[in-house]
Amino acid sequence: MTSLLRVILATAGLLPLWGAESLHIPACTAYLEPDPAALHPSDTNGIDGWSDGATSIVWHGWITTPGMLDLSVTLRLPQGATAQLRLTAAGADHSAQAVGAGDQAVVVPFGQVAIAAPGYQRFELHGLARTGKTFGRIESLQLDGPASAAARFNLLPRRNAASVHLGYPTPAEAQITAFYNEVAVREDPVWSYFMVCGFARGYFGIQVNSPTERRIIFSIWDSGKEGVDRSKVAATDRVTLLAKGEGVVASDFGNEGTGGHSHLIYPWVAGTTYRLLVTIEPHEATTRYSGYFFFPEQKRWGLIASFSAPKDGHYLRGLYSFNENFVGTNGDRRRMAEYGNQWIRLADGHWNELLTAHLTHDPTGERDRLDYTARLAEGRFLLANGGFLDQPPHDATITRAALGIPPDVAQLPAPVHAGP
Repeated sequence: MTSLLRVILATAGLLPLWGAESLHIPACTAYLEPDPAALHPSDTNGIDGWSDGATSIVWHGWITTPGMLDLSVTLRLPQGATAQLRLTAAGADHSAQAVGAGDQAVVVPFGQVAIAAPGYQRFELHGLARTGKTFGRIESLQLDGPASAAARFNLLPRRNAASVHLGYPTPAEAQITAFYNEVAVREDPVWSYFMVCGFARGYFGIQVNSPTERRIIFSIWDSGKEGVDRSKVAATDRVTLLAKGEGVVASDFGNEGTGGHSHLIYPWVAGTTYRLLVTIEPHEATTRYSGYFFFPEQKRWGLIASFSAPKDGHYLRGLYSFNENFVGTNGDRRRMAEYGNQWIRLADGHWNELLTAHLTHDPTGERDRLDYTARLAEGRFLLANGGFLDQPPHDATITRAALGIPPDVAQLPAPVHAGP
């Protein structure tokens, strides 16, 4: 039933008016399959230029209330042009024909589906046939009816999966000189960053930059308050590079705070366990941060980089890991990693094992995206985001069993000065 007919019948007293339950999901929040970069959804123009029937437009959302759901799509077509479309939802296919009305938006009804239980639902729009150049400029998916009540969809142009974090609590007075962690990535779509050793002044992890390039990344933030342009950072606030490993690229970074960046292009693979270590040397108001990566195929530790951080002088604090989807085009893909065997070394040389992690998320995870989770998996902390699969616990606390075997870091390489 169309929204217009529903309003007419409700006004006549023949149906309840469900307007309060109507939900419009913008086209700019949808994903494209099979090529996520086939088109470029816009928050002002929706999805324009859709002419390839092999490309599908897909929305995902959490349906809270079981019941009937009315489906329609809003689009624009040139006057008199037609488009035959199919909308697949809740295991059912519904076809409809859109007839263009020029500059006026057209609401295309696709009938009803029954939602049997709460959970994530997928709404897939297919183009079957057309008389014009495109299937139309798609503006929104519209849901009406009892099952649209309290539904949760991302309604913002940002399509990234929520970033999720594991915080490792440590005593406030602990003088931590090293942080050791291990990671085994299980699902690794492009544009994923699995940050393994995070701390108050920087981060260290592995990233999927493209279908053909992967990196190890170690970065330290400047002091000061500049968030975007490092050229505006005073010399007294700038992190300086002290040393770097063979093949490592070192540079500046900005737009997320500023600081010193280093990376090594390295073909890490999902399923392999990698070992990462951050060490520090505080000296008065400056701290030296070094990131080491264990190369399993060479059976040795390698230095990624060492940086000197001004206005510091602190021990390691604020330890954490996270999963990040840094390009939203494929924010519907699942990212999953297992973090395990966390240890800290204190200033007296003793190693202490970390057994507890707290799950947190970025603002996207508050309401827009609920598809993330954390749990124990074979003695490790499993962290997953994206994929529209789970409705997870929020701010969950997880505890793993102790292994009792401190990391072997006796063969760390001596840093070689990076030069001027």
